[in-house]
Amino acid sequence: MKIGFIGLGIMGKPMAKNLLKAGYEVCVNDFKQEAIDELVAAGATSAANNADVAKNVEVVITMVPNSPNVRAALLDENGIIDGATKDTVIIDMSSIDPVESKKISAELKEKKGIEMLDCPVSGGEPKAIDGTLSIMCGGKKEIFDKYKELLEAMGSSVVYVGEIGSGNVAKLANQMVVAANIGICAEAMTFAKKMGTDPELVYQAIRGGLAGSTVMDAKVPMMLEGNYNPGFRIDLHIKDLNNALNASHAINMPVPMTAHMMEVMQELKNHDEGSCDHDDIIRYYERMTGVSIVKGK
Repeated sequence: MKIGFIGLGIMGKPMAKNLLKAGYEVCVNDFKQEAIDELVAAGATSAANNADVAKNVEVVITMVPNSPNVRAALLDENGIIDGATKDTVIIDMSSIDPVESKKISAELKEKKGIEMLDCPVSGGEPKAIDGTLSIMCGGKKEIFDKYKELLEAMGSSVVYVGEIGSGNVAKLANQMVVAANIGICAEAMTFAKKMGTDPELVYQAIRGGLAGSTVMDAKVPMMLEGNYNPGFRIDLHIKDLNNALNASHAINMPVPMTAHMMEVMQELKNHDEGSCDHDDIIRYYERMTGVSIVKGK
């Protein structure tokens, strides 16, 4: 099967490589030539623009930052729609506003009869590299069933959620939980340190109980090491929480915990930490309390 892949960033590059490893033919495009060159060296082909990527492929995957980028990749001049046919299937794996997913899908269907799935992912760069992402999918069930095996080349959990837009609803729910979870982990570890107890030992004591979580095991060790190298950047989490706030307000639902975590992340961005991993939330607490949980401090 021939696959087009648009967007070779922190997540898209390893995802495209995993498709190559699974035996798919992959044609790629990105605004960074070095990313294209790396994929070509791994066995992919490249194209002059997104329209050319869409020619002679069965499926085009997009993995770009936000709703406007998806719209541009698909619908702008020399976008995917210009090279696609009615038989082309679009799988957008970006994390965007579910309302916009529905609008883009409707435009693709109206203009050229193209079917679309929205299949955002969770797991960050490490799981993108080892092919164990969690993938949440919205769209027609028969289209999902046809391409589930393709998605399984990039993820260990591939779940159908519902109609188009539902994948991004699930992703935003995921990001709301992750933000609050990292925040309370940072708060609890800072509390332990300020009380005079070793936060690493507190972490070991509670991780096996009800407080334990995948987030805790992934992020607290990074906090303790003072490692803020991005697996998932603050800037991207701000984007996701903004989409969550917009979507929730559109249905008149208050989301106070999500709103609070957005303000925390805005504080980090104001300290030029937007490119740091979201475990950087610990530094918000450092600034508030004057206490660091980093080992040796």
